[in-house]
Amino acid sequence: MGLLEPPDRERGFKKERILRVLLNHPDGEQTKYRVAKLADVTEAWVREYTKRLEEAGLVEDTRVLKPRKVYETWSDDRIDPNQLAVSLQQPMALLAETPLQYGLTTYQAENLHQGFLFASTTDFYVSQGEIDDWLQIVEDRGMLGGGNTRLRVLDDHVFYNSLSVNGVTTVSIPQLILDLLDEGGPCEEAAEKLIDSFHGDSQW
Repeated sequence: MGLLEPPDRERGFKKERILRVLLNHPDGEQTKYRVAKLADVTEAWVREYTKRLEEAGLVEDTRVLKPRKVYETWSDDRIDPNQLAVSLQQPMALLAETPLQYGLTTYQAENLHQGFLFASTTDFYVSQGEIDDWLQIVEDRGMLGGGNTRLRVLDDHVFYNSLSVNGVTTVSIPQLILDLLDEGGPCEEAAEKLIDSFHGDSQW
């Protein structure tokens, strides 16, 4: 088994993709056909899954009615990324210069978007097809174990709607919210603030 590999369970990826798209476009302007295209799943899957969400009172068609509850649903159903903890000198500088695909999340990404958390750890997703390239970088410029940086691998749809901030790329705000909720502690409070600012604080 390698140091870092894609998750071996892929069944839940379809649900995650649909939820990621719905939360990135919560106003309901996307048709179910369009959601299927953006999530790279069948329209039948979107119709079946959104029907379940509708029955729970969380969405209406593709409009998100209760964002916090939808994040809770996503958190319950999410597939945990495989990750590798490493020590890297100046990981943010490395990300700013790399041609490889990545998506910054948790502390550093929250700090860039909102500035509530101290950016103590650098967590980022890497593409499944570029794992070996990242492992080579770690071998050349870092150390395995412990450390200040965690490389994560998940479904590459995690990069959907990525954002560029100050020369680095972060995951979408909904993906960031999910990862902060999963981290717990102060990150959960930061996630609540992001939900309020991104979705409006009127409907939970």
